[in-house]
Amino acid sequence: MASTPGILTDWPWKPLGSFKYVILAPWVVHSIYQYVVKDETERDVSCLVIFPFLLWRIIHNQIWISLSRYRTAKGNARILDKGIEFDQVDREGNWDDQILLTGLLLYVVSYVMEEASKLPLWRTDGMIIIFLLHIGPVEFLYYWLHRALHHHYLYSRYHSHHHSSIVTQPITSVIHPFVEELAYFVLFAIPIMTAVFSGTMSVAAYVVYITYIDFMNNMGHCNFEFIPNRFFTLFPPLKFLIYTPSFHSLHHTQFRTNYSLFMPFYDYVYATFDKSSDTLYKESLKKQEDVVDVVHLTHLTSPQSIYHLRLGFASLASRPHTSTWYLWLLYPITLVSMLLTWIYGRTFIVERNQTDELNMQTWTIPKYQFQFLIQWQPINKLIEEAIINADQKGCKVLTLGLLNQGDELNKHGALYVQRNPKLKVRVVDGNSLAVGVVLNNIPKFATQVLLIGKIWLVGEGVRDEEQLKAPKGTTFIPFSQFPPKVLRKDCFYHYTPALKAPPSLQNLHSCENWLPRRVMSAWRVAGIVHAMEGWTEHECGDAMFDVEQVWLASLQHGFQPLEIMPSTTA
Repeated sequence: MASTPGILTDWPWKPLGSFKYVILAPWVVHSIYQYVVKDETERDVSCLVIFPFLLWRIIHNQIWISLSRYRTAKGNARILDKGIEFDQVDREGNWDDQILLTGLLLYVVSYVMEEASKLPLWRTDGMIIIFLLHIGPVEFLYYWLHRALHHHYLYSRYHSHHHSSIVTQPITSVIHPFVEELAYFVLFAIPIMTAVFSGTMSVAAYVVYITYIDFMNNMGHCNFEFIPNRFFTLFPPLKFLIYTPSFHSLHHTQFRTNYSLFMPFYDYVYATFDKSSDTLYKESLKKQEDVVDVVHLTHLTSPQSIYHLRLGFASLASRPHTSTWYLWLLYPITLVSMLLTWIYGRTFIVERNQTDELNMQTWTIPKYQFQFLIQWQPINKLIEEAIINADQKGCKVLTLGLLNQGDELNKHGALYVQRNPKLKVRVVDGNSLAVGVVLNNIPKFATQVLLIGKIWLVGEGVRDEEQLKAPKGTTFIPFSQFPPKVLRKDCFYHYTPALKAPPSLQNLHSCENWLPRRVMSAWRVAGIVHAMEGWTEHECGDAMFDVEQVWLASLQHGFQPLEIMPSTTA
């Protein structure tokens, strides 16, 4: 929220929560019904296409979100090196509200105005009118509206909400209070309504124009530079006509410069152009990939886990993995992704974190949990390639997460060390710290453990019937990478071995599988502690570090034990 929220800050459908899309249902159903029952001469294709167009906008935005998160995790051409946190993810979770508003306005105008119904698919004159009006009055009026929003009265009540995000991502572009977003809609409606009243509007005109706005908005907030410098070298006036991501990034760090919408022209005219824009642009283009100290190598779990990745849906990535009903609607996409990873797949970067001492990345093997049972050789090859790649990049430590360190698969990582005796990167399976976490999860007063008392240590193989035999009040403490199924309301469950991350660990805005926010698995933490302590030995295979030493080292570096899981409905 803004520092002093003004009137009409909240979106009208905020009370509906995740059910807000029901307000579109009557319009969508009616447009389909009218198209089906009417004869060909009376059908309104322009109204029918509104809903598919809204879906396209969601897909378009999601492509930018995934691309931006991937590129900023790699580091090359990144503009700001700072990270984002969970509060920003939560604040920007309503990025689809403006798409919902677009749909409502398009439907209303289509039904109320005869000139806006039964539009042709294409008209060149309408397209020209729209873009000439955008270049002219829209860009000019936006510049002065934007400057007005930086006046302390409007800024504190409205625009400061947008500027709460110093480090931007594509969806930051549309995070505004309702009345502010409405003002932008009025501006963008000038070209569209002019074309409507002049009888030159077409379906393609508003689809292309709004897609252009989305593209430029997303590009300006993506936090990585990609427009080649040769564009401006070959055609110097272009710098007045198109902004770059670094140009707008300066607006979010300096606040009083670079106010323009998409064309920097007016910042030059009114002397609000930030003089460091060109320097930041060139420096960002030259920036190389991060030099990484620690890599955590994990893999996909369930077929739906692709949506929970940091590169997937931001809102899902910021919460522990749970089964979500609406993801079943995406089953065709899920199936295609599974087939692609089955046939072809390369390890990819999903996350970047840092402390004052270390740069860290999480890499993902494009294989699912069930594939580890049937594809040993291909998976081993992918893991070994990742280790060699990390070694060549100068990485100090690589940790093996989840099933990447299976005993039958690779002897807890020892196989790779044996094959590559000259490795400089230290391979860590993290089992020493995992044991330390499990031991310290056992209450000090406990005298009976396993199946004879109320403290049960359980692995992945614990059966449902075994859980049901446990006495009331039993505490289940898992020692495996995957959690047991929660069956009992009258029992307590610990998380899989994990620790809370210290405040100094930055850019942590996605959850690691089923773990809560700002919590890391013990296997992942072990690699970070290994690097911080400067240990030079491999910790894999039969090699076990002193459990107490590793445990105390993790506490000294700010990692903290977890409490028991909150009550869960079985």
